[in-house]
Amino acid sequence: MICNPAAGRGLARREGPRVARAFRKQGWTVDLVETKGPLHAGRLAAEAAGRGVERLIALGGDGTVHEVANGLLRARSGAALAVVPVGSGNDFAKLTGIYPYRRDIERAVAKIATAAPRRFDAGRVLGEYFVNTMGLGFGPAVVRTRNAMPSLKGFLSYLVPVLRSFWSYRPIHLEVIAAERRETGNMMMLEVCNGTTAGGDYRFAPDADPGDGRLDVCLIRAVSLPRFLLAIPRVMRGTHGTMREVVQFRTRSLTIRGDAALLLHLDGELRAPGAAECTVTVERACLNVLVAK
Repeated sequence: MICNPAAGRGLARREGPRVARAFRKQGWTVDLVETKGPLHAGRLAAEAAGRGVERLIALGGDGTVHEVANGLLRARSGAALAVVPVGSGNDFAKLTGIYPYRRDIERAVAKIATAAPRRFDAGRVLGEYFVNTMGLGFGPAVVRTRNAMPSLKGFLSYLVPVLRSFWSYRPIHLEVIAAERRETGNMMMLEVCNGTTAGGDYRFAPDADPGDGRLDVCLIRAVSLPRFLLAIPRVMRGTHGTMREVVQFRTRSLTIRGDAALLLHLDGELRAPGAAECTVTVERACLNVLVAK
């Protein structure tokens, strides 16, 4: 079990021993290891996979899952990934059927203990995997604002940064090229989804299936403030697809070109690769995930 001690404002560190005990009561042999800093979870996952560990539990949020999954995928490991969600958004945990058991650790552990393995796809861009979503434009801007407001908690930690970011944000000019669609112009944001939600409660791709071999793309053109305010509750309900500013399609590969160096988020983790172009692809059925029954 790989624990990010900072996840959930220290909740993961406080609950780690209790989670380990709960797994042991289920008959599992558990080795609890805390990460020491950024990217450490990925190294721990790769090392565990190399030792033949059959199941890895990520105790943390989406950032922890991102690192653990990258470690497994780079090691080409068939070890099964499970998540005990104690982060803020816990978007990936929703796909595993464990969310929203953040406050009921024993129940989450019991569901993981009886979960069945399922093969998930993963997206790949600029040499890094993402298992839930990657995004450009407004999404990374919100992540940067949220990182600068650590005192916010719960739903407000996602809503307030969204509203605050809008005032200073300027749409970016992108060219998006896929076999199914081509779009060029000023865009509010582009979200490429393997999962259904991003940012905790925003359902950018409500019909996405992480095992269908395709990525769900949600492109939102530049919008006015009134349309933006209208869009927020619709994105949360997953009914934004009928808005004239929204384009949605599924693909196995797309190329994105910008007028300047791109700023991305991968599963909520900011990346500034210094490139003005990237190609996003899907690797089918590459990740073994424990999904609750």
